[in-house]
Amino acid sequence: MVDLVLVLVFCTIGRLNHNESIFGGLPKTAWPFVVGLALGWLAAVIVTDRLRDGGGNPKPFESTALWPTGVVVWVCTLVGGMLLRAVSGQGVAVSFVVVAAIVLALFLLGWRGAARALGVNLEPQR
Repeated sequence: MVDLVLVLVFCTIGRLNHNESIFGGLPKTAWPFVVGLALGWLAAVIVTDRLRDGGGNPKPFESTALWPTGVVVWVCTLVGGMLLRAVSGQGVAVSFVVVAAIVLALFLLGWRGAARALGVNLEPQR
């Protein structure tokens, strides 16, 4: 949920910086990144399922983990979002890709790092 809100914030900031309508155009801007985010979550679950601890046991999935969850979600959100923007005729200028990579990294990795550093447990109780 945190990731989705932050992706929407990222898209909203972009629209505001270009003096574009938020309510009318946010879905068009956001959908490629939201799809990339969903694919990132799926990929993170798959990657985590293949990891083993020192005893050969599967590692548990942690949504707040920087690795692999945060990194996989970030990369898939960025790459998936840019690919979907390109095939849908939206802009993917190099400068936009660089800014998106930095901002999405700050958002998607930053909240995980902050939660870990502060010792905040956001995992559902099992």
